[in-house]
Formats: sequence, C-alpha cells, structure tokens
Amino acid sequence: MSESSVLTNTTPDGITAARHHHPAPVLGTLGLFTVLLGGALPLVDFFIVNVALPTIDHDLAAGPALLELVVAGYGLAYAVLLVLGGRLGDMAGRRRLFLAGMAAFGLTSLACGLAPDAWTLVGARVAQGASAALMLPQVLATIQAATAGHRRARAMSLYGATAGLSMVAGQILGGVLVSAAPLSAVFGASAGWRSVFLVNVPVAAVGLLLAARSVPETRSERPAPVDVPGTLLLATALTALLAPLTEGRAAGWPLWTWLSLALFPFAAVAFWRVERRADARGRTPLVPPSLLRLDSLRRGLILVVPFSVGFGGFMFVIAVALQQGLRMGPATAGLSLAPMAAAFFAASLAGPRLVRRFGSRVVTAGGLIQAVGVTVLALTVWRGWPDLGLLGLLPGMAVAGLGQGLQLPVLFRIVLSDVPSERAGVGGGVMTTTQQASLALGVATLGTLFLGVAPGAGMRDALVMTLLVQLAAVVLTVLLSLRLPRTVG
Repeated sequence: MSESSVLTNTTPDGITAARHHHPAPVLGTLGLFTVLLGGALPLVDFFIVNVALPTIDHDLAAGPALLELVVAGYGLAYAVLLVLGGRLGDMAGRRRLFLAGMAAFGLTSLACGLAPDAWTLVGARVAQGASAALMLPQVLATIQAATAGHRRARAMSLYGATAGLSMVAGQILGGVLVSAAPLSAVFGASAGWRSVFLVNVPVAAVGLLLAARSVPETRSERPAPVDVPGTLLLATALTALLAPLTEGRAAGWPLWTWLSLALFPFAAVAFWRVERRADARGRTPLVPPSLLRLDSLRRGLILVVPFSVGFGGFMFVIAVALQQGLRMGPATAGLSLAPMAAAFFAASLAGPRLVRRFGSRVVTAGGLIQAVGVTVLALTVWRGWPDLGLLGLLPGMAVAGLGQGLQLPVLFRIVLSDVPSERAGVGGGVMTTTQQASLALGVATLGTLFLGVAPGAGMRDALVMTLLVQLAAVVLTVLLSLRLPRTVG
C-alpha cells in the first residue's frame, strides 16, 4: 500500500490548509495469492472429509447419523454465518476479520484432528465452519475493494478457478492423506483421517504470516450495524431446510425432520419481509433487497444454485460409490478426480480470454460440454460396472471438468460485476452463502437419493440415477445461461 500524499488548499483569507489524500488500497500479487489461499481452505475442507468418513466411522464408531453431522455441522455453520461474516468485515475491517478467521480456522482444525470421540469431532467441525464463515467473505470483498479494471477481472477469474479446483482437490488430497497416514507414528490407525484436518494447521500459520505482510486493510466507508433480526431469521431458515435433509435419512425421518421442513417456508418469508421493511426504512439489512435488483447479481445467483447442487451432490456420491461400490482405496478414489481437476484448471486459464471474445456465452458452452461429460460418465458406469477403473472414468471426468471450468469462474465475475465496492462484503457474503447452501443441499438431496436407492437397486443403478439427476441440473443451467447479460464486467 502506498503512503498518503499531502495536498494544500488556499482559503479566501490566504490561509493554506493541508488535507490528506489517502489512495485506494492495492492488492498485490502476494496479497492476491494469500487471500486465494484463504478462499481455498474452507472449500477444501468441505470436501476433504468425504473420503475420510469410512475411517472415521471405523475409528470412532460414529454411525451414519453422526457421520452425516460431521459433514452437515460444518456446512450448516458455514452457510448460516457467511453473510454475517461479510457484514462484520465491512464494519471492523476485512483484513482484521481475515486474520481472525484464519487463526480460528487453524485452531479448530487442530481440535478436529485431536478429537477423542465422534461428538467432539462434530462440535469442532461446527466451530471450524464458523471460522471459515469469518474468513471467506473477506476474500471477495478485498478483491472488490482493492482491485479495478483488468486486474479485478483477472483476480475474479482466479478466484473462480481456485474455488472449483479446491472442491475437487479436497477429495484428491483427502484420499492421499488417508492412505499415506503421515502421522501414523503418533496416532496409529487413526492417523489417516486426523491428517486431513491437521494439515490445515501449518497452512493457516503460513497464511497468517503472509496476510500480515501483504493484505491491505479495507472497510466500508459507511458500515452498517449488524442486522440481528435478519441474521436470526436467515439462520433459522437455512437450518430448518438443511438439517432435516442431511440428517433425516440416517435418523429414520423422525417427527422433528418434518416439523423443521414445514418451518422453512415460514422462516424464509419472515426473513424476506423483515429485510424489505428494513430496506424501505433506510436501514441496511443483512441481505438488501435493493442489491438483488442488480440484474447481473440476480441472474448469476440463479445459475449458481443448480450448478452447486449438482456439483456438491456428485462429489459426495462419487466418493461413496468408488470406495464402497468398487472397493477402491481412498487414494485411488481421490485420484480418479485428477482428470476433472486438470481439465477445470486448463479451462479456467482460458476463460478470461474467451470471455473477452464471447461474453457470457462461455457459460452456455461450458454447460453443454459438462452435459456431454456427465452423459459419458453415466454410460461408462452403466456399461463398465463393476470392472471400472481410473482409465475408464477418465474421459467423462475430464470433459465434465472442462465444462465446469468454463462456467464457475465466469459466474462469479458476473454475480459481483455491478456490486459497488462499499457493499463488497455483503455481495460476497450473499454469493458464497448461496454457493455453500447449494453445495450442502446437493449433498443432502443427491446423497439421500443415492443412499436410499443403492440398497435395493445396487450401487451401479443408484450412481447412474444420481448422474441423470445431475444432468438435469446441468441442462437447467444451460437454459438459464441464455438469460445472462451478454457482456461480462
């Protein structure tokens, strides 16, 4: 960040007064790397646990309901608190909240890795999700506030690429760590699953050191107070929807799950009315309805939902199907996603150049390519099961990853392209909440479908059915993409 410069003004009385001009904060290359590291950690951790669930179950005797809480507890706390995290960053300073969130994420990861029993692990995962919700909104808000023009477009493309790669790389890394068990001398048989959490500790420590040196402080010039009623109602609505969907199947769909689902529409309507009333009275609600009037943000968010539902569900289901259905080890199951990650990375690098030429039609093309990849994958599973290996999965995985890489980074750019910098924290929080809630919804719905069908129809048919549902979500994104603004800011 450059220093302040001093300008002088001469008054009519001949008095010279000095005024300080504070230049806009600038996010350099190292700072961008650091905030992208902070953006990657929460998404990696959402998916890294998928391949570790069987070993957690074996070591802690967790059972299906607690295993789903290990996943859902993190996702719920993360999704519920993201918008609040963005608001707090606008108020107290985004760099300060980023540092606090990174430190808390490292400590809660340590608590996860040292958990002596399943319930302690669930509690630590909830705290880890809350820490992630403090850190992640500051990433997008800092990029919005401390970059401009071509540098902002490049940074947003890199954020989208990082987000997509993190979701795939999480399961690859998880598989490798569970199999390699680098801490086996300390933890014995439980070293594999503990490693997927403990690996965050040194990464968070490095992130803290880099952030202290390279991330500029930014905050809203007119920070608004926390919207307590809106925060509580949003938390109620998301919990009422996601908790029964993630826990219902394993718990046998008891009465509380149906009561919770019945509560969701009332909580959602109450939240929207409270936010509209606050907006009309000139206050700043948690999710300003006026922000949703931005055409690019509204239409982009509508696409983020089916994309993330399909992606989150696929990543959970493929981990279970490959390990329990094809008897692959954690490392092999994780590495089966490597072609998807490589193709996603290549597409995301080409994305900015393609967007300058073709605009938002890149998203449409990406959806069509992803549809081809999911179709190939479904046919491969149908014809090749149970003798399916990494080579057989490669074409479908690679083509699907190529399509995803052309969509996600561009969607992120579109959603935030017209959000004013003073509302960067709120805009980033709204987008990441939508993405995270949709990922969790995908795990809950497609995961429940797969695990419900598999005992009767078999793993192959259950996986094919899940892939066809994901294909329907991809077709929906293609159709919705035709309504996106043609040019991308």
